[in-house]
Amino acid sequence: MVGLSGGVDSSAAAALLVEQGHEVVGGYMKNWINEEGLPGDCPWESDLEDAHAVAKKLGIEFRVVDLIDQYRERIVDYLLEGYRDGVTPNPDVMCNREMKFGVFLDYALEQGFEAVGTGHYARRRVRKDGTADLLRGADPNKDQSYFLAMMTQFQVKHALFPAGEMLKPEVREVARRFDLPTAEKKDSQGICFIGNIKMSDFLRHHVPDSPGEIVDLEGKVMGKHDGLHLYTLGQRKGHGVASPRAGMAYVVVGKDAEKNQLIVGWDDESSSGLYTERATVGSLSWIGEAVRVGRAEVQPRYRAKSEGVEVKEIEEGKLEVTFGRKQRAITPGQICAFYEGGKLLGGGVFEKVGGV
Repeated sequence: MVGLSGGVDSSAAAALLVEQGHEVVGGYMKNWINEEGLPGDCPWESDLEDAHAVAKKLGIEFRVVDLIDQYRERIVDYLLEGYRDGVTPNPDVMCNREMKFGVFLDYALEQGFEAVGTGHYARRRVRKDGTADLLRGADPNKDQSYFLAMMTQFQVKHALFPAGEMLKPEVREVARRFDLPTAEKKDSQGICFIGNIKMSDFLRHHVPDSPGEIVDLEGKVMGKHDGLHLYTLGQRKGHGVASPRAGMAYVVVGKDAEKNQLIVGWDDESSSGLYTERATVGSLSWIGEAVRVGRAEVQPRYRAKSEGVEVKEIEEGKLEVTFGRKQRAITPGQICAFYEGGKLLGGGVFEKVGGV
């Protein structure tokens, strides 16, 4: 079963699997319908039409799989709970673990399918012993393995990523070769499956404002904020504090939940909280072998370069990573992906920034 989202990557993935001789069925995961009063565009209806049109063009069966209740429980509630607790969750990573390769995979296996195919830019390799490795995508500019960091061995064994073996232009060419209606469709941007909605608008709809003070690193009051959950570490714009220095801007360098204060400072290493060498990672999940204590390689966010770190276990289920150079805006709630060369080992959640 291929998860057809209505985009070009999943469309090309379905076409490639058909071409490879697999018996393929397209499945559209119906995860979200825009709520009344929520601003923004949630184009699920047009995406559904596009996914259906792709399946029709390929001559494969098409199903709509209703996962709205599970999505709200596993993703939306997780997202809102995290922001209420003062951390910044990563719904896209959890979508893959809990939805695409969670309830959707469970449905597919129950229906007799052997695997779920998606349009992710990642590669899977099966070892002689039957276990599977997950590798970075062939296109370094589109590699999405980071978003798969919390997957399990069982999930990877039942996943197929045909688009991950190609560069993006080659994927577009596959869609054109099969004359798919999504061949020229632009890539979507938004919160996982929620659509083109600003995170601040989404949060305002669900989490009441909780106004407080904006202060600098010396505690001087610089302004007012509407709620700590509306701001992220390293944020340059949108906090409303003007800089007295030409060419420099205040950025968010911390939050004091007890005092309900948003802390701003300069975007340099003098701002404690914004730049750090150490972080604690918990909620660990490994695809195969766990990362070894000692030297390792991590990717602290999507689009970031891999960084060499020292890893030590500080208690069961928690690691401390020490970077070779200071990192900007390591944020509790975000995902730390562990690699060994081009192989993804697994990941965890940043729980604390700075020393233990």
